[in-house]
Amino acid sequence: MIKVKVRLRPIVSNINLPTVLKTAILPGDSVERLFIATQVGEIYYIDNGVIKSFLDIRPRIIKLGTSNGGYDERGLLGLAFHPQFTYNGLFYLHYSVVRSQGPGSLTASFEPNPCDPNTLNLRWTNRETQFDHIDTVEEWILQDNGQPQKRRTLLNLRRPFMNHNGVNSLNFSPETGKLVLTTGDGGSGFDPFNLSQDNLEIAGKIIEIDVVKNTFISNPPIVTRFDELPLPIQETLTVIAKGVRNIPGISYQRFYNQYVKYAGQVGQELVESIFSFVHYKPFPVKQLVNASLRNIESIEEGLINLGWRGWEGTFPTPIIRPCPENQTSDAKTIAYYNEVVVTAPRRLPPLTSYFHRDLRADKFAGTALTGVQPYMGTGIPALTGGVVFTDIARRGESGSPTRGVLAYTRVRADGRLNDFSVIEPDDPFGSQSAYYVSLGTNRGQTRLYLGVYGSMTVTNFNQGTVFEIVP
Repeated sequence: MIKVKVRLRPIVSNINLPTVLKTAILPGDSVERLFIATQVGEIYYIDNGVIKSFLDIRPRIIKLGTSNGGYDERGLLGLAFHPQFTYNGLFYLHYSVVRSQGPGSLTASFEPNPCDPNTLNLRWTNRETQFDHIDTVEEWILQDNGQPQKRRTLLNLRRPFMNHNGVNSLNFSPETGKLVLTTGDGGSGFDPFNLSQDNLEIAGKIIEIDVVKNTFISNPPIVTRFDELPLPIQETLTVIAKGVRNIPGISYQRFYNQYVKYAGQVGQELVESIFSFVHYKPFPVKQLVNASLRNIESIEEGLINLGWRGWEGTFPTPIIRPCPENQTSDAKTIAYYNEVVVTAPRRLPPLTSYFHRDLRADKFAGTALTGVQPYMGTGIPALTGGVVFTDIARRGESGSPTRGVLAYTRVRADGRLNDFSVIEPDDPFGSQSAYYVSLGTNRGQTRLYLGVYGSMTVTNFNQGTVFEIVP
């Protein structure tokens, strides 16, 4: 693969942090328009170059940036339009609920100690009081008068920590027509409670929701586990994948009569990874719950497993510490040896990975994956048929303004791990920081949109710009 040069054409500037970039055709319209959702709760669309408000749910969003120096991973996390949105006006939101702040589930930051079994077998107890916040997934409708209105709540999820809630977390599957929710492992670091590998935990999964089933349920209970859900809600859910750490959505690329699915995995200490798969066996949640009650393990056969927390990309999850006697070297310890062994034969290897430290001239040292999108357009021929991804910030460039990174890869015919190549955009940012916070595409996947922010803190407002990536 070769380096590709592109330009960033600005579409809109001076907005809040753009977390979701999608297109849709409004009811009564015929033009596909770009929609922009911001982390603080605004949704806009672009109409002939003019930004217009679609919905503002800021009063519904938890107060952001109250700790961690203004950094926050909560807020408006997902927006998806029903495949028949143009005709039925239905769309879906995933966000962190106002006034749901709790004390968190641990009093201190967590790091596993392989010499102390107590750190390897923690359990999330007292969940009704020891949690950080509540996320909700809702169905809304654009009424005939042009005003959006909430119709019902699909899920209410209690989350243990502030981070790893997913982002760009809602999409509709073109294969099944179901709403797909991607949930992170609950947060902190190293998945302290191993929620991602537990079949009954909602955290750390890719879930399909049948929005046609059981539409009479409008106010589900607040839960953390599938077996806490009422049976009619269980019957609307299937699980596609487990072993998720944190994920910037799932995307689909048509290949003849099949779809390649792409899922990014935000790393811990070592690498960021992009996974791809075609075939999978979605398991009904009702079946998973029943299998757990009967202690049946074979139910997992065919379930996609991204490997976390035992694996980080193609590597056993490491703990990396400076060596006291040699500050130029690091000590690397496998964090969860037993889980590495157990999950090794079941996990899906990634399509590609990139490192947090990489001195190769044609690569980069990444920080956190923020978007994965296929590109089927012809405007940038070198990218046609490939999958583009973005990292929030390149590491190791002290003294220079912060820049995000664009790159791309391709699925190999033999399905094996592939390399990646950097995409080189022009630099319209001057001396300002430019964190690449989101990546989007249109419905035909012929255009690519990049969300950029001038700060890592959500409380620094109006520093966002959305670009189209063009030749």
